[in-house]
Amino acid sequence: MDKYRHLLEPLDLGFIKLPNRVLMGSMHTGLEELGDWDRIANFYSARARGKVGLMVTGGIAPNLEGAVLPGAAALINEQDVTNHKIVTKSVKEHGAKILMQILHAGRYAYSNQAVAPSPVKAPISPFIPKELTGDEVLKQISDIVDTAERAQMAGYDGVEIMGSEGYLINQFIVTHTNKRSDSWGGSYKNRIKFPIEIVKQVRQRTGQNFIIMFRLSMIDLIPNGSTWDEVLLLAKEIESAGASMINTGIGWHEARIPTIATSVPRRAFSWVTKKLMGQLKIPIITSNRINTAETAEAVLADGCADMVSMARPFLADPNFMAKVYSNKTKTIVPCIACNQACLDHTFSMKLTSCLVNPSACNEKEFSYALVPKKPKRIAVVGSGPAGLAASITARNRGFDVSLFEIKDSIGGQLNLASKIPGKEEFIGLLEYYSNEVSRLGIELRLNYAVKIGELELFDEIIIATGVVPRDINFEVTDKSKLASYIDILNGSVVAGKNVAILGAGGIGFDVAQFLMSDKISTTLHLDKWLKEWGVVDPELARGGIRPEGPEQLLTDRNISMFQRKNEKIGRRLGKTTGWIHRESLRKRNVKMVSGVNYEKITSKGLTLSYGDSRKDRETLLFDTIVICAGQEPDRILLDKLSQKNISSHVIGGANVASELDAKRAIDQGTRLALSF
Repeated sequence: MDKYRHLLEPLDLGFIKLPNRVLMGSMHTGLEELGDWDRIANFYSARARGKVGLMVTGGIAPNLEGAVLPGAAALINEQDVTNHKIVTKSVKEHGAKILMQILHAGRYAYSNQAVAPSPVKAPISPFIPKELTGDEVLKQISDIVDTAERAQMAGYDGVEIMGSEGYLINQFIVTHTNKRSDSWGGSYKNRIKFPIEIVKQVRQRTGQNFIIMFRLSMIDLIPNGSTWDEVLLLAKEIESAGASMINTGIGWHEARIPTIATSVPRRAFSWVTKKLMGQLKIPIITSNRINTAETAEAVLADGCADMVSMARPFLADPNFMAKVYSNKTKTIVPCIACNQACLDHTFSMKLTSCLVNPSACNEKEFSYALVPKKPKRIAVVGSGPAGLAASITARNRGFDVSLFEIKDSIGGQLNLASKIPGKEEFIGLLEYYSNEVSRLGIELRLNYAVKIGELELFDEIIIATGVVPRDINFEVTDKSKLASYIDILNGSVVAGKNVAILGAGGIGFDVAQFLMSDKISTTLHLDKWLKEWGVVDPELARGGIRPEGPEQLLTDRNISMFQRKNEKIGRRLGKTTGWIHRESLRKRNVKMVSGVNYEKITSKGLTLSYGDSRKDRETLLFDTIVICAGQEPDRILLDKLSQKNISSHVIGGANVASELDAKRAIDQGTRLALSF
């Protein structure tokens, strides 16, 4: 196909040929820690059937001290080899190639056994690592090499050696973490001996017909990180040591610059990888925020890399590449880079899944069995994420589905989310849902208030009517400056210069982002985004950190956020993205105040008090006061059905509005449709 000719071009490594230019990058799913190797095999084989060119496992430790946490997956004995053979056999049955990632966490290990080149504590771990002696450094190399040999015995086509993201190998490379004065520290030549020796010995041990992919940190995004000349030198040394491919790593885990969240522009760092093109003879892979076939094709066409790495898109849709081959890219379930069910789960020690595809890592549990010859007729009322998930899943199984929506478009709260600067990926999700409703032949009635009598004609009724804003419960004598978050986001109310936001949950943060950005998103402008976060070419500044810091961002509005809970504002936001939202608001001088009581709103302004004593009252004058006080289930239709003893199923916000998110809504809708 000419449209994706770069993406679908085979890649010949000499001893092995890859069918296309797409790598399913490494993801730590938590599956390996479960010990259910058939389930692990199901996960990888589903992606193998989906025709990805090459895939990499989650990080596997070479020894106990290198594990990311106690009990994490390792490959250190014969039983481990036997277990991994279950995975490789399953993958190879579908003709795919798979590498195992060897990951030594170093000081990132969440354990009192953590070791590192120097006893420098990581800001993301409470443990101070033990400094390795010279002999212990040699032991770490030996353990990594032994693990590579075991991976070969287990049937893997190769290994990825994790040398980026701030893990052990990366810790040896930079002075930020390597304070040694022996032959493993000091000069750059000494500091890169560790990765070079690892690659050299792995090649000697495994022979020539084994893929060695080295994950190289192209831009550290930390103080005292590598310069570009150092990155280039290391890349050449790694090639000489015997690597087959170089994969791109972007930023350390402790870096205070987002690298893969949805607010990061697509292909935000492909320009870094492009700097290495033409400098090596082995293939170079680029990564980070490449989530569509069109983006991946453009990256390759622009000469930024020989291959692209996409990880989370294969959680969202295991058949991503199969759909590219068949020119059905509009049916690819889009990764929206939300992190809610993948990285947030990983860093909360939960099993990974996917917001838009809850069957990810749960392949056994989600069985899409077709229905009998006479399928049920199903009515779905409400086309938010819960209603859409239920409708599409039911229709895919062969049910006759009618979808009723009282508004003029599908999507529910997703329509509001798509208006937030930095959440443009939700637009693609809405387009996907719209396409699927049409493609599958789901009967869709917009601007339609369905009647009870109509619903009685269906075999199953699903209520997915969503939520309504919660009313405020304090005195209001002047409503002239009040607005709901819906009014602000849909444009029916234009906020003034001085704005108060009452409520600092996810919606409050979205409204603040919307107002302070004046609807201009740096996500869509890479140059502006790089300046906002203080990123520069590593050829100009060590580690790619702008010496003068992030560019000061100006806004025409003065925004104050208030919340009743006496806790850090934004504490309940996403585990891996909350800090990004807080920092983004801080950069624009948004005032955040917690532990307040809303006393009243009058013509004189907003009166607040503080603490349980409700003392220290003050009245503040604002041009606009936006209410983000939470949501309530919209149960009007459900109550009418109950009064007539008509049974129905209720999902999404109509079921439970508190802490509502699309992850739960889509999961509920999907599971319900599979239960019929």
